[in-house]
Amino acid sequence: MTLRFSKMHGSGNDFAVIDSRDRALALNPSTIRAMADRHTGVGFDQLLSVEPARDGSSAFYYGIWNADGSPSGQCGNGVRCVAAWLQRAGELGIGDTVQIQSPSGPVVVRMVDADRVTVDMGEPIFEPARIPFNASNPADRYALSVDGETVDIGAVSMGNPHAVMTVDDLQAPRLARLGPALTSHAHFPEGANAGFVQKLSTQHVRLRVHERGSGWTLACGTGACAAMAVLRRRGEVDGQVRVDLPGGTLQIDWTGPGDRLWMTGPATFVFEGEWLGD
Repeated sequence: MTLRFSKMHGSGNDFAVIDSRDRALALNPSTIRAMADRHTGVGFDQLLSVEPARDGSSAFYYGIWNADGSPSGQCGNGVRCVAAWLQRAGELGIGDTVQIQSPSGPVVVRMVDADRVTVDMGEPIFEPARIPFNASNPADRYALSVDGETVDIGAVSMGNPHAVMTVDDLQAPRLARLGPALTSHAHFPEGANAGFVQKLSTQHVRLRVHERGSGWTLACGTGACAAMAVLRRRGEVDGQVRVDLPGGTLQIDWTGPGDRLWMTGPATFVFEGEWLGD
């Protein structure tokens, strides 16, 4: 199967973007895993497909698959790359605002310039059943037994589930085991993205994320939104926060419950190519 793709990244979180505007593509998990391999394939954290809208209120739809072939509901860095891809394809202009549909629902994007995009990520969801997370009532903090120790986390959905844990040292060896353990914790029936956040000030944090289906990534847009939302709900950060990730920086704006959260960051083209695999 010959498949044209654009290799892109948002702050180091990398993607293969496929044009499915004119024809549906049946991609099986084994093909996605082969493409995602960083030694024998294209190499990416997620694969994104740009497709016709599935309802009249959106301009386009985009699908998301993790590197292991599993589907994903949302990807903050990915939606910025989709918007930049649409701008390069002539579907969006600089300054345009448009609604596109993700597997988790509609998302509004605004093209700030050719490689910078602002995204309306919706309102963070803290109700356990909607994350989903196994807890009786919403809380700012949950104590979980993880890999032999009890840790304190926040749980939130940004269209996909997140566990957020504050730490003093992002390079602490224990995070190497806590990341995968949190991602697959039984309290998250659909798995979770595990974010470890170090607070530098009320306007500045650092973050590392272990993503379900992809492992450690250089950046996670929904993870940055989730970390800010958890800290903001606790009253620990201001309404605008700079989030530094290993691959770059995102700006997250959220005034608090009842309002929508906005993410601004880069979207970069790397190369165009063809997949010649099975």
